[in-house]
Amino acid sequence: MNSSQQEQAILGCLLGTAVGDSLGLPSERLSRKRVAAMKLGEHHRFIFGHGMFSDDTEHTLMLAAALIEHPNDPAAMQRALGWKLRWWFLALPAGVGLSTAKAILRLWIGFPAAKAGVHSAGNGAAMRSAIMGVAFGDDAAKRQAFALAACRLTHTDPRAEESALLVAEAASMASQYLSSHEALTVLEKLIFSNEMKERFAALKTALSTQKSVLEYAEEIGCGYGVSGFAPNTVAVALFAWLRHRGDFESAVRSVIQCGGDTDTVAAITGAICGAETGEAGIPREWIEGIFEWPRSVNYIRRVAQVLVSENRHAPRYFWPAVLLRNLFFLVIVILHGFRRMLPPY
Repeated sequence: MNSSQQEQAILGCLLGTAVGDSLGLPSERLSRKRVAAMKLGEHHRFIFGHGMFSDDTEHTLMLAAALIEHPNDPAAMQRALGWKLRWWFLALPAGVGLSTAKAILRLWIGFPAAKAGVHSAGNGAAMRSAIMGVAFGDDAAKRQAFALAACRLTHTDPRAEESALLVAEAASMASQYLSSHEALTVLEKLIFSNEMKERFAALKTALSTQKSVLEYAEEIGCGYGVSGFAPNTVAVALFAWLRHRGDFESAVRSVIQCGGDTDTVAAITGAICGAETGEAGIPREWIEGIFEWPRSVNYIRRVAQVLVSENRHAPRYFWPAVLLRNLFFLVIVILHGFRRMLPPY
């Protein structure tokens, strides 16, 4: 893969994360029936026909910045990401997982980055791992070393590590257009937990019988919605990618229709699919509908450009505005909470 192709894969991965995250956010924690009744996931519905992204995209962008600064040293990257998470937490983000919050608090009271993680199999590590798959697409050893370092900063449960590795590997293979048969073979070699073994066996059967994403999610116990348990989220995202190869729109819509942790499962699905299709495969209106500042779509583009260059300085943004942005975001989240108390129509 030449630098131009890699940049397109990285840009597709980052934009895919942001688009999936922002489209899935309005339906987070809703049941699949409620999502269907409200017709969510078809276009942006967060604020006046526009979307905003959550911690899934923010963590991915912080990780990308840490990779820019330390592309050859996983431990240094881990420490840099740790500092970015510290300052991110002080800006009062509206959404932060409990395990991630505990890890960041441990960082603030003096735990080193290598010891700050907590025993959790939540989604916090997997949701930001795809970018490492495209950043180190040609180097499996670095890809896995960096994925584990980023994971262990916040999550130390082996199932969280397994999930993070699967996401990074899937994004790498997507960006290199490996066949679904090859992808299944590679992914299966990374699986060691009983939970993921069961879900992966069901995934292969569901693919062979052409089941829908909704049917597969129900089969693995996510009939109400995809939970925040990393093996569930990653299994559904992988199935959607393989079930709808090359069709970003169908893959992302299908996981949002499942309900549950929709912003995260859509962000992971969007990241993997975007790594394969590039920006060209992502609906233009979904990209243009993102309403964000100071970390805008233009900022995402700059990150992708720098990540493939020799520049070791991450793009800057007007960080004092982040607190104001987060307060605005919180108001919209509260309004959505009130909206959920009303009938779907």
